[in-house]
Amino acid sequence: MRPLLECVVNVSEGRRAEVVAAIAAEAGPIVLDVHLDQHHNRAVLTLAGALGAVAEAARQVAAATVARLDLASHEGVHPRIGVLDVVPWVSLCGWPVTAGPPQVSVDARNDFARWAGDVLELPCFLYGSERSLPDIRRDAWTSLVPETGPPFPHPTAGAAAVGARPVLVAYNLWLAEPDLVLARRLAAGVRGPAVRALGLRVGDAVQVSCNLIDPEVVGPAAVFDAVAARSGVDRAELVGLVPARVLDAIAEHRWRELDLDRSRTIEARLEQTGLDGGS
Repeated sequence: MRPLLECVVNVSEGRRAEVVAAIAAEAGPIVLDVHLDQHHNRAVLTLAGALGAVAEAARQVAAATVARLDLASHEGVHPRIGVLDVVPWVSLCGWPVTAGPPQVSVDARNDFARWAGDVLELPCFLYGSERSLPDIRRDAWTSLVPETGPPFPHPTAGAAAVGARPVLVAYNLWLAEPDLVLARRLAAGVRGPAVRALGLRVGDAVQVSCNLIDPEVVGPAAVFDAVAARSGVDRAELVGLVPARVLDAIAEHRWRELDLDRSRTIEARLEQTGLDGGS
């Protein structure tokens, strides 16, 4: 069984669907999922497949993003440092998929960051074992300088955070009451080694926006229940895809409530592209 590579490109555009569609089209069948959020003004493109194909597709997406988007005109709830805001690389293996050799994602990250710095003149900050993504959000352009590309922001594209990480699940919980103070308190309550969380105002509503960075330890059901125990939850929202192992750890009768489904697993989308079992 050959190794697989996943790249989850976070683009600072979620309101112009036609622009995001044009950017995603550059990757062809490597794109397993496209998630748009108008309030965050952000799109998440999940690319996965064979190593070389994903690396090339990510470069095409990056070039199209830098050519089409301008950070100066961007407005949105989500924090960002650039139009090609976050580019994490994930090594996968096995079936159902699990974490693959970490060096595969590190090599892919480093190759992409060098290319983006040289060809797109896009400064790239690296995260992974060296530092976390929140570290970059906090310290970029102050105590932290980019590892590749110019030592100053791109005039229209800003910068990119390029990472190497294990599988992550992005998951939002929309509260029944639009109480931002409560959302921030709930985010602090679920935050920990396996969960990153923010309380955000999103239009007329508020949400607890989570990154489940160890979803086999703390998965969607656990954070949903933790928030629901202290507040009404209007709805849950899966952003992107979820590994089958994480889904299978949750009772099937809860999937609808948690915005989960077999069709939204990494494995199901890989099967659609003919990469059943990574073959």
